[in-house]
Amino acid sequence: MAYYFGIDTSNYTTSAAVYDTDTRAVTQVKKLLTVRPGERGLRQSDAVFQHTRQLPELTEQLFSQNTYHLSAVGVSAFPRRQEGSYMPCFLVGEGTARTLAAASGLPLYRFSHQEGHIAAALYSCGRLDLLRKGEFIAFHFSGGTTECVHCLAENGEIRVQLFAHTDDLNTGQAIDRIGVMMGMQFPCGPELERLAAQSSRTFRVRPSFKDGNPSVSGLENKAAQMLRAGETPADVAHYTLDYILAVVDQITRNAREKFGDLPLIYAGGVMSNRYIAGEIRRRYGGFFAEPAFSSDNAAGIAVLTALKGGAL
Repeated sequence: MAYYFGIDTSNYTTSAAVYDTDTRAVTQVKKLLTVRPGERGLRQSDAVFQHTRQLPELTEQLFSQNTYHLSAVGVSAFPRRQEGSYMPCFLVGEGTARTLAAASGLPLYRFSHQEGHIAAALYSCGRLDLLRKGEFIAFHFSGGTTECVHCLAENGEIRVQLFAHTDDLNTGQAIDRIGVMMGMQFPCGPELERLAAQSSRTFRVRPSFKDGNPSVSGLENKAAQMLRAGETPADVAHYTLDYILAVVDQITRNAREKFGDLPLIYAGGVMSNRYIAGEIRRRYGGFFAEPAFSSDNAAGIAVLTALKGGAL
């Protein structure tokens, strides 16, 4: 029996998790960062402060549930595994992980936040075989990222090649901005999803694409126009989801044309939306993480740590 500890300190959530090799189960705790009503996110300094307060509390909560004799520590140290990818909020988790590993004489493994999302999705849908050795297409749609990547994985190492992305507004950002525009509390995804379910309309949307990459910034402007024109908030919410669904649909079709029938993995907070997930699953199949493993979490980091430690 071995236990592997994972930490993730994103711009939305403080997370910690332990992977148990005996039961193959993840135990995780997490807590959203607090955003003042009417605001659309946090400054990095505020995120760092909240993580500094919340991570010790969550770690104490996690380790009060069981006595874990850890074999290794893993952490999300940067947003993506590419040069220049950096956010101060990840320093909180990395500093804690380094301290724990050094004090305990344990191996320390650093991963990207994106790799954690992919691993959590694969764990949730029972496809960890693809992390051991596999080729697949992964979608990471969230407040900080809107990307489709081609992945080659072996023993927990994921080589990622960017296939499609947005250079303007991320899909999760659009949801949050439109939600705040309608008086919702940030982050707005779950509340906007519930509101959209009250609409009986379905919108045919054709998002703007250039060189295979979508533009999302126009969605915020369109939502504002609809509200000014007297459209109901429920219809605006449904239009928002239909727009993002159309983006996911087009990129999925483009990926199918280029890479063929590779497994499709959908991760990130936006992909926890049941309407979007249901439509894409109906059209293309694919694997979607359960909501607890789709939004920001440390479960994927704990799983990757176990893989790097040779336990999976």
